[in-house]
Amino acid sequence: MTGAKSYDVVVVGAGVFGAWTALALARRGKRVALLEAYGPGHSRSSSGDESRIIRMGYGADEIYTRWSAQSLHLWKELCVAARDESLFQKTGVLWLAEGGNASLLATRAVLTRCGVKFTELGHAELIRKYPQINCAGIENGIYEPESGVLMARRSVAAVVATGQRMGVEYHAAQALAPMDNREIAHVETSDGETFAASQFVFACGAWLGKLFPAVLGERIFPTRQAVFYIGVPAGDERFSPAELPTFLFKSDESYGMPDLESRGLKIALDRHGEPVDPDTQSRVVTTSELERIRKYVAYRFPALEDAPVVETRVCQYENTSNGDFLVDRHPHMPNVWLVGGGSGHGFKHGPALGEYVAARLWAAGGEPRFSLESKLSVQSRTVF
Repeated sequence: MTGAKSYDVVVVGAGVFGAWTALALARRGKRVALLEAYGPGHSRSSSGDESRIIRMGYGADEIYTRWSAQSLHLWKELCVAARDESLFQKTGVLWLAEGGNASLLATRAVLTRCGVKFTELGHAELIRKYPQINCAGIENGIYEPESGVLMARRSVAAVVATGQRMGVEYHAAQALAPMDNREIAHVETSDGETFAASQFVFACGAWLGKLFPAVLGERIFPTRQAVFYIGVPAGDERFSPAELPTFLFKSDESYGMPDLESRGLKIALDRHGEPVDPDTQSRVVTTSELERIRKYVAYRFPALEDAPVVETRVCQYENTSNGDFLVDRHPHMPNVWLVGGGSGHGFKHGPALGEYVAARLWAAGGEPRFSLESKLSVQSRTVF
């Protein structure tokens, strides 16, 4: 074992939550080590793939609307700092739902209360503006003109690089789970290196339950999620960002994005898949997953019925019982923080969550919704 390097905080995991937490701490003048086993935004993580939606609508969950607005501002600042304006693509975000959808009505009320720009569209206007979409069963839409897409993998790398310029020490290293049920002085890596600190943040996504099985083994739910890119017809601009916004069908539990960077129309079902182990699950889509999405694409985007699937990804969500984030101390290790539960909707919130964690490490109190105590062992999703 080599001698321990000493920091104020060691952050384990360089996904979007860990990377932004490290950056927020560095901005507060803290000495920070950021450890990551596979690389920032790697392809096995929930922060990987090319793109993630950033939208303000959250039904009645105003806390997430406010965090999204805060995060969008910080993401734009990152674009400037990284000298890469393409990290955020202002495609607009279009919500689509049947008449009287309770979540859409609540979204309208919260967006109004929070001063978020949006427009409402009825069935006839949706058909006129977006003829490439089959709006069968859709009566109402809400359009957020300032929202859009974050280029996920590249964005996480940019956050880490920005943190390094501010003094964050990034280490490609696999941290081992602490074995003591008391305050710890250091973490050890698989190659025997040690990192000492006064506070430790474990933001390990789908690996949290494996690192802390006694506490999180039944409270973190990694699920298999397949994503597809559909090749658009040659010379067809109907699926470009200028003609088609990022979209979410409430009743279908689906979402997608226009043909960004010529990758094709991205589309996926937002329903939770089967439970998986992030280390061993297959990253290859199945025949049934492919058939399901082709049928759905043909229904909602008839012009793409015979279009090729040009790329696929299999990642995982990593949710808590209801979809709320987890930000809390380990119950037996008071200087160990557990940060996660973000998959499915968390990527956009990286900046706000990083600020929240950085402020919480040496402070009392906190948002009850993010507490470990509030996390159950049976899934019942309420945050979308």
